[in-house]
Amino acid sequence: MNAAKRHEIFACLKTINPNPTTELEYRTPFELLIAVILSAQATDKSVNLATRKLFLKADTPEKILALGEAGLVEFVQRIGLYKTKAKNILATCQLLIQQHRSEVPRTRELLEQLPGVGRKTANVILNTAFGEPTIAVDTHIFRIANRTGLAPGKNVLEVELKLLKAVPKEFRQDAHHWLILHGRYVCKARKPICSACKINHLCEFKDKSI
Repeated sequence: MNAAKRHEIFACLKTINPNPTTELEYRTPFELLIAVILSAQATDKSVNLATRKLFLKADTPEKILALGEAGLVEFVQRIGLYKTKAKNILATCQLLIQQHRSEVPRTRELLEQLPGVGRKTANVILNTAFGEPTIAVDTHIFRIANRTGLAPGKNVLEVELKLLKAVPKEFRQDAHHWLILHGRYVCKARKPICSACKINHLCEFKDKSI
């Protein structure tokens, strides 16, 4: 796929949704961090249902720590892998208090030192909370990058690095939100809705339906 086609793809996605953002509900970088940790292998809808109640009760590292594991589990037990996530969240809160004055760090290196935080989660925080032009490659973005020919790669890191080079600078800040939403609602895993796709004419997917 050439640079002109990539530019047109993101220009189209911007026209459809000029101000994309995460569907996770949050008010502060800390709330976003907790929501993203909970969202691994879970839907944003299920996370939002849990955090709406959780954040009313506990919206700081100190307050979540005060809940304890049993108290936190009461809020998140309907989310997949909730036991592991609860332990990671409590450990993360402890580190935030001890090492970061209860603030979410603003570098990938420090973020990835927090329990339950990997490269993808760090990229989401850097982009959505702090305005960094990072691209968090989830299953949707990995699929779209390969399916469309936008930035094909064998693993998520390869796709991320290719996208950072391939996405025009003017679109980089919002690129991963556009791609996630496109993958979630249009370019679906099992059966992409090619007839409703606004970038169908630019897509290089061999098996697409017109």
